[in-house]
Amino acid sequence: MRYQSSFALTPWVRGLLIANFVVFFLQMTVFTGPWLFDTFAFQPGRVLTRWWTPVTYMFLHGSFLHLLFNMLVLFFFGRAVEERLGSRTFASYYFVCGLGGAVLSYGLMLTTPSVAVIGASGAVYGVALAFAMFWPDMPILVFPLPVPVKAKWLVMFLVGLSLFSAVFSTGSNVAHLAHLGGFLFGFIFLRAEGTVRARAREAFRHQPMAHVVPPRRRRREEPETAAPTPPSRDPPLYDEVDRVLDKISQTGLASLTPEERRLLDDVSRRLRQN
Repeated sequence: MRYQSSFALTPWVRGLLIANFVVFFLQMTVFTGPWLFDTFAFQPGRVLTRWWTPVTYMFLHGSFLHLLFNMLVLFFFGRAVEERLGSRTFASYYFVCGLGGAVLSYGLMLTTPSVAVIGASGAVYGVALAFAMFWPDMPILVFPLPVPVKAKWLVMFLVGLSLFSAVFSTGSNVAHLAHLGGFLFGFIFLRAEGTVRARAREAFRHQPMAHVVPPRRRRREEPETAAPTPPSRDPPLYDEVDRVLDKISQTGLASLTPEERRLLDDVSRRLRQN
């Protein structure tokens, strides 16, 4: 078994951390003028003329503490979530949560159309939500609390705080609606993705599967139009496939051994042939 450090980074988490720190460095050293925020921050009242800002606003931050908090959340929760979802699905999920923050921020346009929203908070709060949904009872150490807090209670507190602040702290510089958008769109994404996986898994289990037999030559006396033998089921093989599918649901695709991956590839190939 290959040893993996607890500080090892998954591909998308590594890339997002680097991108955010590089952009912040450029903000502080090269692109220091107000034009950067004016061009790439999300402003609900100007989104039709700056259609790219629902994505670019996620990589801008107002201060180093703002950046540091978001990246710590991504660092501690993102690696496990990416391993569970897979890198491609994780990337889609991250940006959907960020876009959800932009969508809910449209509510700000009712009172302050020129407000600018920046930061990856909506996206990383969605990542924290995914972690809490996958591992709700995982203990999390939160400074300065003396005891660990379960992931589900920590995320529920963040949701409640964002909701309370969005209602009663309207004059704050923090985009609480963007936080709520990340939570909301993340929840919808995970529910939809879980439903799709469950249906695909059920369909996979009910596909007919042929026994594994060595290839043979056609007998000369066998007619060319002979009807094919109907596929039969292989209960031991199905039990093994069920075990691998359960393992994927619990610990993610990255946890499979090479033998388990070959098994799924072999079964998928036979299903396509049938």
